[in-house]
Amino acid sequence: MTISERTGTLDTATSLDAIFAPVRSQTAFEEAVDRIGTAIRLGLLPPGTRLPAERELCAKLGIARSTLRQALVALGQSGHLHATRGRGGGTFVVDELPPAPPPPAELLDRWHETWDYRIAVEVGVAVLACRRAHPEAISMLSELGRAMDGATADFTVYRQLDVRFHIGLAEATGNPHCITTTTEVQGSVTRLLALIAHPAEVLGSSNSQHRRLLAAVASGDEGAAAREMAEHLRGTEHVLAGLLPRT
Repeated sequence: MTISERTGTLDTATSLDAIFAPVRSQTAFEEAVDRIGTAIRLGLLPPGTRLPAERELCAKLGIARSTLRQALVALGQSGHLHATRGRGGGTFVVDELPPAPPPPAELLDRWHETWDYRIAVEVGVAVLACRRAHPEAISMLSELGRAMDGATADFTVYRQLDVRFHIGLAEATGNPHCITTTTEVQGSVTRLLALIAHPAEVLGSSNSQHRRLLAAVASGDEGAAAREMAEHLRGTEHVLAGLLPRT
């Protein structure tokens, strides 16, 4: 199955199982909005994707239907979802997302902390993937890398593939907590990456790092995987340090 065939396929996207895992009851409404909104922003729920039926979503998220409807209304009012009636109706991701709001000053002031957290999470994920990745996972990650080679002129497409690559590494660990945390991290860093330019040369270099990382994972070399992931993230950190707007 190709990347394009997998995109938006709820039944086969393991990371969406983490997105739709039960939420905490104390913040059920807010967390449901965050989970679904993050999945939309990362491209895990691409434009035009139909959400599962309300009954199914309630069961997956562990929330009441009234709470779910509040979350869906909020995402509809924000321009992320729209609902249609009649045969073939349902709740769908909009074809064109609303423009992102200006970044809060706190996001820029604390971006180093966000990046530190990403390094802590994803270096560990790379090590675990060395131990647990099946050949099918390696094959899919290789396919994502090849797709990124052809997408360096379009950052929106490249970034969606990049997100799938990093979450795919987490999926290869077989640990739902790793998948959830990596997805949350990717949501946070996407807000930062949207604030800078992405020349094709930089994206090509980044994907070369992906290939070296994947080679280390495929060979089970934990030390090399950790080094390659750390180098990959440090490289992007340097770009952010040079290009992020100052508050």
